[in-house]
Amino acid sequence: MAAGELGAFAKKNGVKYFLINFTDLKGVQRSKLVPAQAIDGMAKDGAGFAGFATHLVMTPADPDMFAVPDPASVIQLPWKPEVAWVASDLYMAGAPVEQAPRWVLKRQIEAAATQGYVMKSGVEAEYHLIAEDGSDVSDPRDTDPKPCYDQSAVMRRYEVISEICDAMISLGWGPYQNDHEDANGQFEMNWDYADALVTADRHAFFKFMVKSIAESHGLRATFMPKPFSHLTGNGCHCHVSVWDKTGKKNLFDDKKDELGLSPMAYHFLAGVLAHAPAIAALTNPTVNSYKRINAPVTASGATWAPNTITWAGNNRTHMVRVPEEGRFEFRLADGAANPYLLQAGFLAAGLMGVAGKKDPPKRLDIDMYAEGHKVRAKKLPLYLIDAIRAFAADKKLTAALGAEFSEAYIQHKTAEWDSYSRALTEWERASTLDC
Repeated sequence: MAAGELGAFAKKNGVKYFLINFTDLKGVQRSKLVPAQAIDGMAKDGAGFAGFATHLVMTPADPDMFAVPDPASVIQLPWKPEVAWVASDLYMAGAPVEQAPRWVLKRQIEAAATQGYVMKSGVEAEYHLIAEDGSDVSDPRDTDPKPCYDQSAVMRRYEVISEICDAMISLGWGPYQNDHEDANGQFEMNWDYADALVTADRHAFFKFMVKSIAESHGLRATFMPKPFSHLTGNGCHCHVSVWDKTGKKNLFDDKKDELGLSPMAYHFLAGVLAHAPAIAALTNPTVNSYKRINAPVTASGATWAPNTITWAGNNRTHMVRVPEEGRFEFRLADGAANPYLLQAGFLAAGLMGVAGKKDPPKRLDIDMYAEGHKVRAKKLPLYLIDAIRAFAADKKLTAALGAEFSEAYIQHKTAEWDSYSRALTEWERASTLDC
């Protein structure tokens, strides 16, 4: 769709308003609601925003940012068809706002394209359906210690799940399965992979859609990494492959290899593993994230989250799994991951591995939960501050992602950690009040 056609899209589809959307450094989605008769002007000049009012590193003295919608991303809301959502790119004083997450991903896509590569990806976005006050899961009968794939539990939430899935079908995303996940009140929905930017835009919209539809049913959806200490947390596994510039040949696929992976695939994997501590700052971006990847055993018997920088074949106890030939499943990310930075981090690190023709460490075909103590495997960061410091120290990755973005991200996340550190918790009072 050309830039001047959003107005025509509105007339053809009965759209009255557009949400001109962007995602900030914290992953919060920001929008202006624009009437359809004004959309073509916005498509040309952009909708104005004050950057300091969002989670971008700016000051009140900075000029307006302008969000220029990308017509290729437009999505009509299935549950409110008079409104359409459209992702946008941020500009200030005529230049791209390089710290904006969508630009960060687009820069990596451009870097891959210059080498003749296209990354395709898919995500498994887990979430909980909880009570409106956030106190507990929404289904009081969902209490089994191993609730994964529970038929009755998923059907008790049929109205919500089916409405979300029907929406994805109508949008042409190709959803192919919905299930109750490992925690009580937890669900996962899968749809077809696509080019990385398309997947990131759909991932952003999916989170908005799931929350909106849940609210219409009197429930609350959360992608919080670890909303309940005794239950499995919300992961966001990312499946990745790299294709040629036509998008028709999977460059990771090699039928001669034991796992069906090409030398290029192994180089890409090596890059991701080498930069994993720094990538964690992007894929696991909150204080709460580290209560998922470093969690004790949950009620179900396993956390389903990695805590070491290891890889294997079809083995879910590692950070990277090879579920089938020609692709990787990166299991590090959680539900708080910014949809754009999630893709950008893996692509940037993978491209560096390919450029350096690096080899990954030895494959570990063991149960890391039961036998991990027997091997000397590098650990993932224990806390958000460790990940921030690893990101700041990884000069190659920060340079690849862009200095302006990296500096802003480090400043933003450090401020978040400082805010957490200043908070007085009930645990502290209970533990130290009598000292």
